[in-house]
Amino acid sequence: MAHITLNQYLQQVSRCVHCRSLSLSLSLSLSLTVCVLQVLEALDSRDGSFCAEMLSFKHPHVANPRLQVKGKGKVGDMLEKATEQLMNCFRVCASDNRAGIDDSKKWGMLFLINQLFKIYFKINKLHLCKPLIRAIDGSTLKDEYSMAQRVTYKAQCVSVCPAEECLSFSFTHCHRSCQRNKRLILIYLLPVKMLLGHMPTHQLLKNEGNLLLLNEALVKHETFFIRCGIFLILEKLKIITYRNLFKKVYHLLKTHQLPLDAFLVALRMMKVEDVDIDEVQCILANLIYMGHIKGYISHQHQKLVVSKQNPFPPLSSVS
Repeated sequence: MAHITLNQYLQQVSRCVHCRSLSLSLSLSLSLTVCVLQVLEALDSRDGSFCAEMLSFKHPHVANPRLQVKGKGKVGDMLEKATEQLMNCFRVCASDNRAGIDDSKKWGMLFLINQLFKIYFKINKLHLCKPLIRAIDGSTLKDEYSMAQRVTYKAQCVSVCPAEECLSFSFTHCHRSCQRNKRLILIYLLPVKMLLGHMPTHQLLKNEGNLLLLNEALVKHETFFIRCGIFLILEKLKIITYRNLFKKVYHLLKTHQLPLDAFLVALRMMKVEDVDIDEVQCILANLIYMGHIKGYISHQHQKLVVSKQNPFPPLSSVS
């Protein structure tokens, strides 16, 4: 088979764009498959620099989340086939040990992994991401890829890697002109930071322990949070809000032996519905177990006995 040129590849890409504009999902899938096969041919027969040029071109790949075709084709089947083609390309790149680093086909690995991640997220096969992550972790080029590709990679690793580290890297290194991307990263980074105890400054958010406001915010923006996949994460912030509320009770009473009724009153003031003394004890037991409160519950005297030294440890110190 004759070597393809970049112009031939671009002609096939233009067919993809045309199919997409007409919502021809099957034709789009076939055209994209041809694109990937052309890339695979180039990977097999060309040097690394030509392959890098093709892979860095921003073609309308099937993994692009903006490609939401409306045809009758089975999108899941198409995406499965796309992963097979992309994995063929990835294997060629990953196994290239012949060329020097400058001309190595391994420069295409991270781009292909980013595309595969998008598909795996879409078809809910996150376990398939782990071998790809191991491949990058073991690569000598992992810190040499373009910053744009590394930011994309880190932002997508949050489902299988430590979220705070990956999202912080992506936010810090995301280009300052990409404000939309920075906002998207913050949607996930902020709740993760808060769960780990890194609370916003007092200028941005006061530590009021106001359960009422938290519940109202969750209800008001519930659709947005669910769409972004962070609703359950934000629900976990309630335990931190309980901690802050009970800390205020401690400061008001100025004693290390706190009657459980005081916490019950505080919760009812926050309009927590159907709360009783048993539920108060349950909340306190969870806070003690999680390390948010140093102390114990005296069931006999119906009191929370807290440590005289640092009874409410800083959130950042609680694992």
